[in-house]
Amino acid sequence: MAIENKFLEKVTRSLSLELPVQDKMDEYLDMIIPLVQPWGEDLYEEEYYLDTRWLEVRDDDTFHEEILHIFRDEGEYLHSIDGNIHKGSWRKLDKSNTFIIEQTAGNTVVKSELFDLAFLNKEFFILKKHGDQTRKGFSKYFVMGRESYIKDLEWRDVMELLFNRYRNNSRWIIFTVIILLLVSIFVFFSVF
Repeated sequence: MAIENKFLEKVTRSLSLELPVQDKMDEYLDMIIPLVQPWGEDLYEEEYYLDTRWLEVRDDDTFHEEILHIFRDEGEYLHSIDGNIHKGSWRKLDKSNTFIIEQTAGNTVVKSELFDLAFLNKEFFILKKHGDQTRKGFSKYFVMGRESYIKDLEWRDVMELLFNRYRNNSRWIIFTVIILLLVSIFVFFSVF
């Protein structure tokens, strides 16, 4: 019985995928995004981001506003800062995962930004701003999470949730491989 418990403990420990501690959200995202990308969607799959209340996430200690981003049909963009709405527009470039967001004041475009899709699923919408943002002191990622999924969470907790996309899928793959290996060994020894 003790041998079985030790074996089970070793298998369980090998399935434990811990997220290494980082200082900045960009460092987490540089590590996590390549891992979760196989489970992501593309911008042409608009049902994943249209008419969703996307809550902005930053690792800035002075960031206390609740900023919502809502992308609507026909390129309408709503940007809410603590309930104060600003309008704008969005569009994606054809046959690419490139996204343009424009904020307007009246009929004047105040801000226009070019992003590439980093990761998208029903809980996360992460864009990477084109160009070298780090030399300007800005974050290179524009991170949004479904408001109902990440509300009241600190940015590190949001990174943990994102990493769970990889962790949960990897555990399933490892578990399946172990089961298949055990079944193969059993079949091999039962035949011979």
